[in-house]
Amino acid sequence: MHIAWLGKKSPFCGNVTYGREITNGLLDRGHRVSFLHFSEEAENEENVSNCSEVVLPFLYKSQVYTIPNFQSSKVLMRSLEKLQPDLVHASLTLSPLDFRLPEICEALNIPLIATFHPPFDSKIRNLKSSTQYFTYQLYAPFLANYDRVIIFSRMQRDLLMRLGVPKDKIAIIPNGVDTEKYSPGISDLKYQLQVKRLFVYQGRIATEKNVEALLKAWKIGKIPSDTCLLIVGDGHLAPSLKPLYGKEHQIQWFGFIGDEQRRIDILRAADVFILPSLVEGLSLSLLEAMSCGVACIATDAGADGEVLENGAGVVLDTQGVTTQLKSILPLFREHPEITDLLGKKARQRVLDKYKLRDNITSVEQLYAEVLREKRVQFHFTSSSIQT
Repeated sequence: MHIAWLGKKSPFCGNVTYGREITNGLLDRGHRVSFLHFSEEAENEENVSNCSEVVLPFLYKSQVYTIPNFQSSKVLMRSLEKLQPDLVHASLTLSPLDFRLPEICEALNIPLIATFHPPFDSKIRNLKSSTQYFTYQLYAPFLANYDRVIIFSRMQRDLLMRLGVPKDKIAIIPNGVDTEKYSPGISDLKYQLQVKRLFVYQGRIATEKNVEALLKAWKIGKIPSDTCLLIVGDGHLAPSLKPLYGKEHQIQWFGFIGDEQRRIDILRAADVFILPSLVEGLSLSLLEAMSCGVACIATDAGADGEVLENGAGVVLDTQGVTTQLKSILPLFREHPEITDLLGKKARQRVLDKYKLRDNITSVEQLYAEVLREKRVQFHFTSSSIQT
């Protein structure tokens, strides 16, 4: 099968990781993949290997959204005409081009599948969740024109259905993790940091991630010198937060780490992983930490609460995160038996529900289903024309 994958290779974010893992998995299973993405020139990175690559012109791109230039639709259409893929899978980049894709693919008679990533909070408890709800409202009428929309959780499905996307257009295929690569193991990071207990946040330093709520709770507590909070990632809030929360508070800032094995080493050393987000989709960073056997604390934004439900971790409300963490963090610092138990439960949850190979199998099955429907539809249309 030949898949034209429309996605991201930079800047680094969950969408980039998703595209890399799924396309490499499809390649490993013998499928042909053409990777179309916004770039000024081909980006020869580790993200995707052995793919034919098509560059789409753009005016601006960030971790959150992309603005194409006026030629991008024509370039995309010409490229698809030349490639003649069996289907297009768009890992949506929050771009105006997303709204034109159904029209382009219909003109070329190519099935179109989307993965819809935007974070959400179904309870709409804060300004960020209200903004993300608007994104869902904006996209829903267009998603109804895709052959299928892949989302990550029951709550996300229910939200899209309330906004008018037909249930039969929605496929729940959660993010998956390579459980052999992301696994418990030995790391010397604690020795390097000279600590016995290590807490980790890994992700963007942005408003919606609510990192300051974690930093405030950490600073309030009486932190022993053998305990450390490690902040892995970068973002626009980092310069204003670093001066207020530093080494004197047992906080280390590692910045963005592009090397995957280094990130795995950090997770293997961690005792606790914390994700205090106001909105989320289904955090790959959370799943990676769980797969490494780390005890996890996360808010119930997006699907993260669904992932940790029934004892696989501790779930916080998105409101009052600092207050909740102020009570929980000492318990996790002083009782390693609790974090050991939760780490084992987290690992088992991933093995049961979030393995990457199962994810890719589900994607393959969805491709086959959509192609069968298109063949039946084409046969029916041809028969109608002849009669």
